Amino acid sequence: MPSDQKFVDFVIDQIKNAGEISSKKVFGEYGVYADGKLFGLICDNKLFIKPTESGRKFIETVVEAPPYEGAKPSFLIEDKIEDGEWLSKLVRISLKELPDPKPKK
Repeated sequence: MPSDQKFVDFVIDQIKNAGEISSKKVFGEYGVYADGKLFGLICDNKLFIKPTESGRKFIETVVEAPPYEGAKPSFLIEDKIEDGEWLSKLVRISLKELPDPKPKK
């Protein structure tokens, strides 16, 4: 079941303090970006954050799952999805370890 725009807008609003947040439709679901850097996916109305060591320490009790069949596991964010301050902090922490986007040719 594809994610609905209402859920995507909710997630974007929750993490608005983590930088310039945007989403882009990819393969029927959504990629989530901060300052142009892909850090997560929204699939089946669930938020997945790319795993990092700092993010793992911050979350403490991590739940990992693949966002779609065949994908590598990511952090599945469910319990704290409504805690915008916590979620924004997780995104900022994770962004520091994620590689910069490759320049477009």
